[in-house]
Amino acid sequence: MRADTLHAMGAVAVFGITNDGLNLAVNLLLLFLGVLWLALVYWTFADARRRIGDPLLVGCATAASLFPFIGSIVYLIVRPPEYLDDVRERELEIAAAEARLAQLDGDTCPYCDFEIESSFLRCPSCLRRLKEPCATCGKPLDPRWKICPYCEAEIGQAAPQRRRRRPATTEAAALEHGATRVTAPAEAPAGEGSTAVRSRSRNA
Repeated sequence: MRADTLHAMGAVAVFGITNDGLNLAVNLLLLFLGVLWLALVYWTFADARRRIGDPLLVGCATAASLFPFIGSIVYLIVRPPEYLDDVRERELEIAAAEARLAQLDGDTCPYCDFEIESSFLRCPSCLRRLKEPCATCGKPLDPRWKICPYCEAEIGQAAPQRRRRRPATTEAAALEHGATRVTAPAEAPAGEGSTAVRSRSRNA
């Protein structure tokens, strides 16, 4: 039993340590470093799978982490900054935003699938009514709206009646115009008056 203990202590004797307490501390430190190294190898593999889509690159990152501590440090420097799930989520958000923009620019008729615009009141193909116009400004209204965003009129409010313009000519102007028509024929042309005077002078 004593020989086995001396043989085990001889393995650590390369550090020049002969104290049993120091030997125990060194052994615990080496055990801790070994566990830490294995944990870094596993962490590198798991993190690479979440950030890299190519299995070959995931294997290369894991193999590099087998070099104690140096491989994991290098991986921390060159790893992608985002997770694959975050990249996919951002792509889905961009695709959804593009779809919303395309829907605002143009749409299809729900009855005949004809291409229409958001400002159409009727489908030009099947003539079905798509939206109701505003009673005040005539702009197309969405069925979900409670107020017209263009003229701020409430939905369902009747359009205000416009006042009719009164005739430009008043009664006095009409009377004056009629009097002018009555007195106008009384004035005889200059030629006719001179002819009447000449005829009178000849008779005399």
